[in-house]
Amino acid sequence: MVRVLFLHPDLGIGGAERLVVDAALALKERGHNVSFLTNHHDSTHCFKETADGTFPVRVIGDWLPRKLFGRFYAFCAYFRMLYAAIYASFFMPQREQVDVVICDLISVCIPVLRLAKHRPRVLFYCHFPDQLLSAQEGLLKRLYRFPINWLEEHTIGLANKVLVNSKFTLRVFRDTFRRLKTVPDVLYPSLHTQYFDQMQKKLDQRAEILDEPVHPRVPRNSFIYLDINRYERKKNHALALHSLRLLADLLPDIDFKRCRLIIAGGYDTRCLENVEHFAELEKLVEKLKLQDHVILLRSPTDEEKCRLLFAAHCLLYTPENEHFGIVPLEGMYCSKPVVALNSGGPTETVVHTSTGFLCEQQPKSFGGAMYQLFRDEPLRMKMGEQAHKRVQQKFSFQAFADRLNGIIQELTSIPKQTRSKKTE
Repeated sequence: MVRVLFLHPDLGIGGAERLVVDAALALKERGHNVSFLTNHHDSTHCFKETADGTFPVRVIGDWLPRKLFGRFYAFCAYFRMLYAAIYASFFMPQREQVDVVICDLISVCIPVLRLAKHRPRVLFYCHFPDQLLSAQEGLLKRLYRFPINWLEEHTIGLANKVLVNSKFTLRVFRDTFRRLKTVPDVLYPSLHTQYFDQMQKKLDQRAEILDEPVHPRVPRNSFIYLDINRYERKKNHALALHSLRLLADLLPDIDFKRCRLIIAGGYDTRCLENVEHFAELEKLVEKLKLQDHVILLRSPTDEEKCRLLFAAHCLLYTPENEHFGIVPLEGMYCSKPVVALNSGGPTETVVHTSTGFLCEQQPKSFGGAMYQLFRDEPLRMKMGEQAHKRVQQKFSFQAFADRLNGIIQELTSIPKQTRSKKTE
């Protein structure tokens, strides 16, 4: 048994959070002792495994500011994570000390963890270089980001092991961190498919008792397009709305009346962009005159999200150059064809014309795929079956758990006095 600690900034709802929770489940199923240390954890806005006692969760540094004068978000996030790393390295009770620390998103904590007396192995999972996720407009912003970007590159190199979530991210990693000799391994995220299977049985049993629609504004004969992603501008929800407007011109009125687009997005009132972008989408829906066809949902529960996935006819995935994207796998496992952009991680999960469509970032291309899936039911059903099989064969939770377990075992076999050679 290996004692593993996940160090993560905010255990909210998102792709990064879903990955670390699934990784924790995988290691727990392999008999390891797993816990979480985080700067923030809201039991009403998180995945249920972090709130129902499945894992111990300790919150450190939530009192520290998330911003200063309405700015300096990155600086505050780095400082908060440093504070948590100092606690984990020097103040954590001896009975809670661990053998391996898995951290992601913020690498500045790595050198502090390497200084801990009990010398834990440090594994860093790179979802995407942080410096590429931040806009760099203006001289002052570039000057502000320069030391943060320098720290990101140099501290990642101090990890005992680095993983990335896709071949696309691996290429970006190499192009971004040119001074590093570190060669990351690719570990694709997976789904805890047993949870989806259990949820489907639960919902099927419930449906026998309560024959209720998936949403009050969705008639029973509706054709449902589902878009799941946080309410952030880079997630490109507007593409789904403009594509739906185009669909109205392609379909007869009697058919378009059946169409519903449900956008189910992570929404945190503490995040100004979530609040602003939700309002922007509401205005866009009104401008496009789609009020009767679009439902905007905020932070659905796991059960609500599963119910939407099972009820939908296809999944729309609109971000450009998404580093991986766990949502397409969720849709595919639920036997839904996926319409995504032909860039980033979805090019490694979605097989064009087999499990869905990879489209250009324009309503004509995206809406054309939506039209084809509406009109051709045999094609849609066949794609759904092939999508489910692809997840089982290439992205199974069993394979993910075995691979991660092997990496943990390999890390703990390294003598404690050995320093990582994967530095500059």
